[in-house]
Formats: sequence, structure tokens, C-alpha cells
Amino acid sequence: MGDAFCSDCKKHTEVVFDHSAGDTVCSECGLVLESHSIDETSEWRTFANESGDNDPVRVGGPTNPLLTDGGLSTVIAKPNGASGEFLSSSLGRWQNRGSNPDRGLIMAFKTIATMSERDLNWDPPAFGLVLMLWQGLGLVATIKDRANEIYKKVEDQKSSRGRNQDALLAACLYIACRQEDKPRTVKEICSVANGATKKEIGRAKEYIVKHLGLEAGQSVEMGTIHAGDFMRRFCSNLGMSNHTVKAATEAVKTSEQFDIRRSPISIAAAVIYIITQLSDDKKPLRDISLATGVAEGTIRNSYKDLYPHVSKIIPAWYANKEDLKNLCSP
Repeated sequence: MGDAFCSDCKKHTEVVFDHSAGDTVCSECGLVLESHSIDETSEWRTFANESGDNDPVRVGGPTNPLLTDGGLSTVIAKPNGASGEFLSSSLGRWQNRGSNPDRGLIMAFKTIATMSERDLNWDPPAFGLVLMLWQGLGLVATIKDRANEIYKKVEDQKSSRGRNQDALLAACLYIACRQEDKPRTVKEICSVANGATKKEIGRAKEYIVKHLGLEAGQSVEMGTIHAGDFMRRFCSNLGMSNHTVKAATEAVKTSEQFDIRRSPISIAAAVIYIITQLSDDKKPLRDISLATGVAEGTIRNSYKDLYPHVSKIIPAWYANKEDLKNLCSP
């Protein structure tokens, strides 16, 4: 009920709004004062496929500038519960007859999104350590978008035919993580890459960097990896306390001042090993190897290289000289 001026009654009267017809009607004389009104309030009906889904969203996804039509084309999907013959015997078949130049890109973008959200497929340890084994990569949307852009550039060159598609997509994800300063190890990427091996991903990465560099006329910026980029995630995987995480972060930052010719990941693993050996909650080498993806032998060799500088690397507030003497000699 509301109040409005009625031209027949020549006065302000109460009006009734008919939601089904969109009409505003005078309650005294029945004159339609306004017709076909637009209801601008929220509509809480659900248009989802699943009957139990209460999501009231009525629109599709946002536009995608990487696609020819901006991602606004209509795709007729098989409804839930339909038989396998649905698309071959109905309107879906006719739509699929039309050539869609973005079909391959759409499938590739979906695969990249799936890789980003997939759980890491590592074998759980027999010793019961609770690790990051069933956590996803934890990638933000900007990394997925960057990976899509990289794949789009590769696809535009029409030179990727015959190559392992899963390895290419995984390599795009790896490069995107590097460029966004959120690096992931090749082993982490490999664990979600639909069976692509580390060697295949490495080859795909070199191929992408080479061809995109030739197209741009300059080398592709990959970003610099530092051991500290992995430290907090590795420490979290091991369930380390805030106290030890702070010490490990400071130690790995100090280690960059020395000429230690090891990969950043190996240095991070070795620093974690040293820090945990100086704490009450010591971590076995096997646990650290599993959490970081670095082989036990590599951690030992990195520890051997770090040992001469340990008195300068480990923060003084965390361990004194007597504690450092208790470290095992490499």
C-alpha cells in the first residue's frame, strides 16, 4: 500500500501495487495509475541446475578479453540426469556443428583452473605426519589469469601442435607463479599436471620462454626466486611454531649474503633442518624432505655448504654459541 494522486478521484488516495502485472491501482476507483512498472528489488529465485542449490545468481561469468566473442556465446550443455545421447539427438548437436574458434582455449582455461584448485597428489607418509599433501596450490585469480594470457600467446603462434598439452598448461602455470612473485616448485606443479612429468614440464617451459622471447624480441621476464619465497609455506607444512618460523625466515635472508651455490629451494630446506635441530621440536630429515620436495641427500649437501657460516646465519636471539656447537658435523 502507498499514497499517490488519483486523476479521477482528484485527490491523494491509497494505491495498491499489483506485482504480477506491474500495475499501480487506485484503491478507491480502480484506475490504473501506472502500468508495466519495473521491479528493481532483489529477486531470490534460483536458476541453478541443481534443485538443492540456493545460489540466486542469474547471470553468467564475466567477459573474457582473451576469447574472440569475449566469452559471451551460448553453450548448450547436457542437463543433469540426461542420457549420453542428449547432445547427439537434440539442439546441442546443432550448436556443436558450428565452428567455435575458442573451443580449445576454453578447454585449456578450464584445465588451468582445475590444476590451480586441485589437491596435491603426493603419497601420504607412512609415519603419519600431517603435511600439505591434500592442500591445493593456493593460487589466486591473478595467477590463473596470467597463465591464461601466456597460453593464449603460445596458442596464437600455432606452433604447439604435437606437444604435450598438459605439460604446456602446467608450464604456463609455473611461469605465471614466477612472474607474480608467488613461485611454486616444479614438483608441486607436477603433482597437479594430469600426469605430465617434471622433464616434460621443464621442456615445455623452455619452449614457451624461447618462443615468447622471439615474438617479443626480448627475453621473457621470469622473476627471481629467493629461498625466502618458500620458507613460510614449507614451515607451515611442517607445523612449526611462530618462534621457529621467524628464526628460519631471518636465517634464510641472511644466507643470501654468502656465496652458497645451491638452489633456493635446497637452501630453504637446509635452513629449516638447522633451525629445527636447534629447537625442542626436532624434525626428521625425511619429514623435511617430504614437506619441501627436496631429496634427503640434497638437503645434507646443502647443510654441508651452510655449516661453515652457521654462526652468522642463525639469529643470536634464537641460539647461542653453545647451542651451535651441538649441531652435528656434516
